[in-house]
Amino acid sequence: MTSPAAAQGAQPRASLSLGDAVAMIVGIVIGVGIFRAPPIVAGSTGSESVFLALWIAGGVISFVGALCYAELGSAYPNAGGEYFFLRRAFGDWPGFLFAWARMTVIQTGAIAAIAFVVGDYATQMLSLGEKSSAIYAALAVALITGLNVIGTTQSKWLQNTLTLVLALSVLGVVVAGLTAAPAAVAAAPAAADKSVPLFSGLALIFILLTYGGWNEAAYLTAEMRDTRRGIVRALIIGILIITVLYLLLNLAYLNALGLTGMRESKAVATDLMKVTWGDSGALVLGAAVVAAALSTLNATVFTGARTNYALGRDFALFGLLGKWHERSDSPVNALLLQGAIALLLVLLASFTPDGFQTMVAYTAPAFWLFFLLTGISLFVLRRKPPVNADPFRVPLYPLTPILFCAMCVYMLYSSFNYAMSLDPGSIGAIVGIAMLCAGIPVMFAARGTQRQS
Repeated sequence: MTSPAAAQGAQPRASLSLGDAVAMIVGIVIGVGIFRAPPIVAGSTGSESVFLALWIAGGVISFVGALCYAELGSAYPNAGGEYFFLRRAFGDWPGFLFAWARMTVIQTGAIAAIAFVVGDYATQMLSLGEKSSAIYAALAVALITGLNVIGTTQSKWLQNTLTLVLALSVLGVVVAGLTAAPAAVAAAPAAADKSVPLFSGLALIFILLTYGGWNEAAYLTAEMRDTRRGIVRALIIGILIITVLYLLLNLAYLNALGLTGMRESKAVATDLMKVTWGDSGALVLGAAVVAAALSTLNATVFTGARTNYALGRDFALFGLLGKWHERSDSPVNALLLQGAIALLLVLLASFTPDGFQTMVAYTAPAFWLFFLLTGISLFVLRRKPPVNADPFRVPLYPLTPILFCAMCVYMLYSSFNYAMSLDPGSIGAIVGIAMLCAGIPVMFAARGTQRQS
């Protein structure tokens, strides 16, 4: 029987190298989280050694999840990523609901959130008025979406360039912090530490959020030149680079500000640069954060459209999304719809006090719900024949995926509580849950339009 992909004509080409995939993973993960989360983590830990140990633990947990995704991606390389895994493991409808959630909530909400970070920092350099952040956010979404519509080659070169700029910027902050004389605040009396627990679960929540995004590599498998080993190597190398950079950056924070100084900081990296390089250093950091956010935005737009493409490939109701444009080597219609939804979310969040927080509340619960289901799918797919004859197998099975699923349960519970406690009844949480539930009637409407596979 003809596969749906074949019926749609042009298909994804294996054009991404190992370096391209690593740059995409690093660019997605190292975003604004590392410039926001450390003070919160510092406020939830009682000593510098525990603080650093938790960041190492975050890398280890991410590595465990990456091993699970490496097996899924190696065994079933597909542009649909998690959508394809869920559909193959549990049937069409869990896969459909994930694709719907990713198209309307998870990925588009993440795109809008990242765009607001661009807007927040760009506004500090040049304000465009009361809605300056939202205006910059909308421009960023339109610009990056347009670039991806032009073509995959242009998008991946931008990603590689922005990732290099980001890495150099982070290393610049690291050098500034590590070479600075230990701050006086670091030598201040530690009496305040007595009121801080040695470890709080809130610390790990924000650490794992900062490490989040490596799973997007699942959407690159169909376009990688080595589908069997490439995804494994890309995930391992990417997470190793990320963990090392995070440790160096946090060591720089500690050296320049101390744990007490970090707790008191509202913008830890900006404070570090002011201590070492003055106001000009803070301006450099602003540019670095914008580069980080654009890097993350580009990679998120790139991978998000692949699920929309897979949805259109499998359901005639969304058939326009399932067309792969050979000239640009990209799913143009899927990109355009994704961009339009993200722009609507930017508009919605522009009427709230903090667009970024609104979008976090909008996306987080749905994200961790389907992350958990993807982990469970590994147990189901182990019993089915893989596409690749000799795929990568996760070591220490079943302990490794059990640990991953347990982490997902914890994060699902924590993220829901965080979203609701942040602003009970917030418009972001309400709209996000409503959009997820709206996928159920759409699912029944699409039932009669499913393509044969």
